[in-house]
Amino acid sequence: MKTIVLSILILVLVGRHAAAQNIAFNQDVFDKFVEMRVGDGKKPVYWYCYGEVYSYPDGTLLSRMEGIDAANLIRISKDSVIQLNRKIFVYTDAQTNQVLKEYNGQKVSHIEYPYQKITYVLKGDRMASYVEQGSGERITKIGPGYKTFARKMGDSYVFTAPVFLDWDTPRGKYEAYENYDFYYFPKKSKLQHRYQLSWVRYGDLPPFFGQGKKGIIQLVCYRVDDFEKIPDPIRSYIRNEAQLWLNPPKDLQEIAQLQQRK
Repeated sequence: MKTIVLSILILVLVGRHAAAQNIAFNQDVFDKFVEMRVGDGKKPVYWYCYGEVYSYPDGTLLSRMEGIDAANLIRISKDSVIQLNRKIFVYTDAQTNQVLKEYNGQKVSHIEYPYQKITYVLKGDRMASYVEQGSGERITKIGPGYKTFARKMGDSYVFTAPVFLDWDTPRGKYEAYENYDFYYFPKKSKLQHRYQLSWVRYGDLPPFFGQGKKGIIQLVCYRVDDFEKIPDPIRSYIRNEAQLWLNPPKDLQEIAQLQQRK
């Protein structure tokens, strides 16, 4: 996590010389976001994340969390791309950091998305996003969304995407707030990890933490371009117990097949 701490320090130092400011999306800003988030389309990218789960409002540390988001790029045109990704995040013991199988005698269900299909489109001075996920009768489509904001700090960029979730599900109402802050640092920064992410979620926690309990999940993440660069133990966990997440979806045909599953 030294890279994350260093990045925060860099942002503070940059802020002393250049005020942070919102900027409009244009082709260059759009290209920077796509490059950071999904890569160039020649090979997959992996976002490695690590953080904590707290109960709210008392702030009790319930567990830690570790996981990845693996993504592929399909370029439609210069101002339209598709991101094919899947992600897995596991709850781990707060002391030992081992993947949890049970919590207070209840089976632990981890966060697993076999796929997401996200389309980004440059529209004037804004970026629109369209999300598809789920399968069978539970396919969910979200968008167009225009809540991704670009900010410039010296030569660095911050892309902020607040997400407000309000769904009716077979198990009842689902409400949550999530916020993504993606950090893009230029090559001259010479950071080990130029692309970073801070993610925070507020909402209902899984029932095994306590029925009806609210909580906060916070993660810090960075991008790598090779699965072997993902740290253990999550790398070994995926290789041994969740092989689907070794790679992102390869094409739209695979997405269509996943959407047909019941």
